[in-house]
Amino acid sequence: MADERSPSWYHVEVLERRYPANAVRAVYCGTNSFLSMAIMAGLAYATHAPFIFPSLGPTAFLLFFSPRTANASPRNTLVGHLIGMFSGYFALVVTGLTSAPPNLEHVTGDRVLAAAIALGLTCGLMPLLRAAHPPAGATTLIIALGLLRSPEDLAIMSAAVVVIVAQGLVINRIAGIPYPLWKPKPAPDA
Repeated sequence: MADERSPSWYHVEVLERRYPANAVRAVYCGTNSFLSMAIMAGLAYATHAPFIFPSLGPTAFLLFFSPRTANASPRNTLVGHLIGMFSGYFALVVTGLTSAPPNLEHVTGDRVLAAAIALGLTCGLMPLLRAAHPPAGATTLIIALGLLRSPEDLAIMSAAVVVIVAQGLVINRIAGIPYPLWKPKPAPDA
């Protein structure tokens, strides 16, 4: 009878002892990122709502390539994307572009200002709030450029981030990775 505390055969650490660690991580990250985007795209297809948007790709990469880092923690992922959404929408309000459709071929001065405000605010607030999540820089530009800009879009984007974090939590925990419930435990003093 196997020890109940011993890792299961499908845990990443067990697989890395049996096979090249790089290959295990590549398959793990690629497979689970594929699965996450398929779920998000399926939700978007079923609901006709923007459950999939470009910055979820790098978020999935972080969740499955470096799940133990602070940048991939649920706290940083959720707060980082919220900062990006808030900053992007704030920039639209300040520049009067909340109802202007996107036009990336003929960028106006107002759009340049909105993008600059959004990214500057996002990149300033994430360190201030200790919630660094680089994909949020793309989230804020998606909004500031008008690609997704309504309050309904922002609510769906928020829900999508919650769903992908839940996926990361479940998948990483099943794989034996101690993915945090909120944020990583502080490193012990040396």
